[in-house]
Amino acid sequence: MQVQVSELIVKYMERLGITTIFGMPGAHILPVYDSLYDSDIQSVLAKHEQGAAFMACGYARASGNISACITTAGPGATNLVTGIANAYADKQPILIITGETPTYIFGKGGLQESSGEGGSINQSALFDSITRYSRVIERTDYLPNVLNQASKILLSDNAGPVLLSLPYNVQKEMIDLAILDDIVCSRTPVSTDSEPGPQTNRQVKRFVELLRDSQKPVLVSGYGCIKSGAQSLVTELSQSLNIPVTSSLKGKGSINECSELSLGSLGVTSSGYAFDYIVNHADLVIVLGASFNERTSYLWNDKLLADKTVIQIDINDEQLNKVYQADLGIQADIKQTLQDILHEIGQQPIDKKQSGNIIEFKNSFEERANNNGDSIFQAEFSLVKSLFEKMNTQLPHEITIFDDNIIFAQNLLQVSTRNKFYPNAGVSSLGHAIPAAIGAQFFEQTTMFAIIGDGGFQMCCMEIMTAVNYDKPLNIILFNNSSMGLIRKNQVQSYENRFIDCDFINPDYKKLADSFGINHHLIQDESDMRSLFADTDFETEINLIEIIIDKNAFPNYSSRR
Repeated sequence: MQVQVSELIVKYMERLGITTIFGMPGAHILPVYDSLYDSDIQSVLAKHEQGAAFMACGYARASGNISACITTAGPGATNLVTGIANAYADKQPILIITGETPTYIFGKGGLQESSGEGGSINQSALFDSITRYSRVIERTDYLPNVLNQASKILLSDNAGPVLLSLPYNVQKEMIDLAILDDIVCSRTPVSTDSEPGPQTNRQVKRFVELLRDSQKPVLVSGYGCIKSGAQSLVTELSQSLNIPVTSSLKGKGSINECSELSLGSLGVTSSGYAFDYIVNHADLVIVLGASFNERTSYLWNDKLLADKTVIQIDINDEQLNKVYQADLGIQADIKQTLQDILHEIGQQPIDKKQSGNIIEFKNSFEERANNNGDSIFQAEFSLVKSLFEKMNTQLPHEITIFDDNIIFAQNLLQVSTRNKFYPNAGVSSLGHAIPAAIGAQFFEQTTMFAIIGDGGFQMCCMEIMTAVNYDKPLNIILFNNSSMGLIRKNQVQSYENRFIDCDFINPDYKKLADSFGINHHLIQDESDMRSLFADTDFETEINLIEIIIDKNAFPNYSSRR
């Protein structure tokens, strides 16, 4: 059966399991859009292409599936760049479809041409460093190979964005639909019955030996634990041997942070419990799928792991020994490896560790910090603390949070395996949380929150209308301090209060919310906070929750910038 290339691309997406695609049409991609008309794939019109890319990121994070975005040539594609860079940093499987001018005018100066010919922008070069695979499809004879390569990346354990750019005339060419029968469009099932190989067996036994010899081990759980689905096994290892657990920012939720063994989050913007425990008490640090980036490593502080035995498990060999040299490095799936370790411990039991009372340790640490004026949040943040206390205790457990602000939730939100927390940790781009949360709602509608500052809000607030247009409930927590807070803090700490381009005037957010047709809640004191949680429908409506913060109040940490 002969079909247009545009239709074949849509059929390819269907076979990949893509059900939603985010984007904006333009003349050079209309053939694909026309083929989407008869497809079960839902096309979602964003307000800006960057928003479409962030929506695809949110969908991929929430679903674990391949997501997609689509734009026209030239500015449509270039507007995607920040969102795709975010997906690349987070290893999200996103298929990007872009249009291009017809091949027969390449180099002639066609409107929005981005072939790289005749002085036009080179779209492929632009995306090369932020995609795992990128191709302009100028002919149909090698299309099967291109699609197979795209599938290989999108379906791999080390996934990332894939860009397919389709010239207008190629989209309209005819091709045999049967070529899709030879395209890999699903993961090959992995057998779970195979025994671990000799090398893995030796590493598992060595892991258990080091664990047996330790007095006060600590687990550092990263996003790899969540991605592998190993949360219950991390909990089992922790509880069975009385081992405290701290997480990286992206690893929040790999164990229940209400657990008596939780040290909370590890990182330069955290309270410091975990850092203090590791430095002053631990003798063995077990790193499970955490990358030890700038934030987690406290700006690569050598003191953190000095004189410690270090075990590192990661499926990505590039992460092993990237920052710190591990005494034992295991390249393997975390879930499978923990199963093997727990089986080995079951055969040769280990006594529970004497880790001390972690709750008392944290309380004592916080008391000292308060007495010394070192607490990360001073009294000026009492309203923010109240917000997260109520989120922890008064909201349903099945909530999902996308967070641009990071520092408040990192320390104050208790994440468990029953709620989901997605920090904007990739390239840490402002304006991510709102469109990402909207994108996630297209996978599975849930009680959804986007946490964002007023600077980032003004980069993406137009996407609220996307939520309105498609009836997607959303709760936006907007911290209003009329300032780029991190920049202002750095200018206080490092630049002698020489403030430049950090302060601004905000719009009237009540009027803005009214213009969107959504609810507005202004929180200025504790009575406003009580009313918010008593009277607000968080599950089915769109709420803009504005919390006023003093622009001269800063969390007590130093980023050394």
